[in-house]
Amino acid sequence: MGSEMADPLEGKRALVCGGSQGIGRACAFELARLGAEVTLAARDEEALRKTSSELPAHGRRNHRYIRVDFGDPSVLEREVAAHAEATGPMHILVNNTGGPAAGPLVDAKPDAFLGAFSNHVLCNQLLAQALLPGMKQAGYGRIINIISTSVLQPIKGLGVSNTIRGAVANWGRTLAGELACMGITVNNVLPGYTATAHLRLLLQATAEKRSVTLEKVEGEIAALIPMGRFGAPEEIAAVVGFLASPLASYVTGVNLPVDGGRMAGQ
Repeated sequence: MGSEMADPLEGKRALVCGGSQGIGRACAFELARLGAEVTLAARDEEALRKTSSELPAHGRRNHRYIRVDFGDPSVLEREVAAHAEATGPMHILVNNTGGPAAGPLVDAKPDAFLGAFSNHVLCNQLLAQALLPGMKQAGYGRIINIISTSVLQPIKGLGVSNTIRGAVANWGRTLAGELACMGITVNNVLPGYTATAHLRLLLQATAEKRSVTLEKVEGEIAALIPMGRFGAPEEIAAVVGFLASPLASYVTGVNLPVDGGRMAGQ
């Protein structure tokens, strides 16, 4: 019992998409810390290699990575299925893919929607289908989708993203209902403003467009958050770690904001 509490994910394998940076990287570290053997999936092989080598292993686990491009769903599905066949069933899938480009909805072209739908909904579907047989075989399955608070409240200037994120959320909740009888859970984590390099680039672009400082833009946004600050990637990862663990066996089909109270304050 003591060992299970110390390493609740011991003996479990996790696939973390976008695991080489930002929230995905933090999730990979948290799952490894909890005892899982982690496979990272992203495009940047150098970043993947570096992150994989840094994951906590305690001499018992062999972390891996696969270089894949979410812009090519069929290749992604094939690579992940082959990896699972070689290493054994994956018990945990963390879907986490960078969002579509910013811009108003009225200006969005059809290709923007098609590309975003493919990168997010279609890739999530193919990954789930590739890994579900192993989850069923193992008698343990957790699918966790990192999305956005735009699922609950659209974010101004993110027209395509708001649309696709909502589709991902409903995909996840539909799948949760279908898999609940098998003891496989599916949950959506909705990060608020989180201090990542990607967010900093977005805010810097906003600051330049308005001819103001980055600090001013950050301060304006922080003022909208009841906790008065941005989240840390590790705070999102801690929630993912819980949802991936046996402790969350009765939690499925939820949209869970991790946003410092911003949605509650709307």
